[in-house]
Amino acid sequence: MTDLPSTDQERRDAGMTTRRQVLGDAWVDRAVAGTTPFTADFQDFITRVAWGDVWQRPGLARRDRSLMTLSITIALRHWDEFALHVRAAVNNGLTDDEIAEVIQHAAVYAGVPSANHAFKVAQPILQELRGG
Repeated sequence: MTDLPSTDQERRDAGMTTRRQVLGDAWVDRAVAGTTPFTADFQDFITRVAWGDVWQRPGLARRDRSLMTLSITIALRHWDEFALHVRAAVNNGLTDDEIAEVIQHAAVYAGVPSANHAFKVAQPILQELRGG
């Protein structure tokens, strides 16, 4: 196993770098700017644990993590997170066709209504990203 960040500060720093690379500076800047005393601990937690720990692990490439994240958010019907991670999936190299295949595959395991809604959420995002 490769060396993973070991201290909280190393995880925080690595997490913020990965978070920016995957989600984009604009998104992260808005999240950071919107941090309040009420949400500060949660923002620190997701930066250190999700982005600084899990997304740093060497076992899966970022594009694979994006495939999984899209699938999970469809299955759980977490549409705001799904929309965010459609953008992230593009940043991680997934094509529109691959994203459509994830949604199609999810129809079997997460249900047709979830897949139907996922297509409705993803299509305008992909059109916007592709300049259409």
